[in-house]
Amino acid sequence: MTLKLSEISQFSTVLKEKIDDKDIVVLLRGDLASGKTTLVQNFVSSLGIDNVVTSPTFSIQSIYGDDIYHYDVYNKTLNEFVALGLLEEFEKSGIHFVEWGDEKLENILKEYGFEVIVVNIEKNIESREYTIGS
Repeated sequence: MTLKLSEISQFSTVLKEKIDDKDIVVLLRGDLASGKTTLVQNFVSSLGIDNVVTSPTFSIQSIYGDDIYHYDVYNKTLNEFVALGLLEEFEKSGIHFVEWGDEKLENILKEYGFEVIVVNIEKNIESREYTIGS
């Protein structure tokens, strides 16, 4: 699905249908400035949640509403992420968006029985290509 940045709400609708009110981890993959945080901003806004959404690069985790969790693991290794106890955070009911979630994290989450969706974002000059995997 290739969309202009202004059409991101269409992708949020597709993503909401895929999530279907499940407890789930959404791994967001894409280059720097590809729009990972922008996607979370739009998704949170589409739910009517009025929080300011920013990248949790330095805080590691932000929470929006009662059950939207947002992580940024760009500056953390998988071992650091686990050592901080953040793996247990995924046990909380809700939707967990993880920026920079790599295949190692994906495999661990699946081994522990978490449902995982992978969203790949390809940055183009005036558009983004969003691909949903599992």
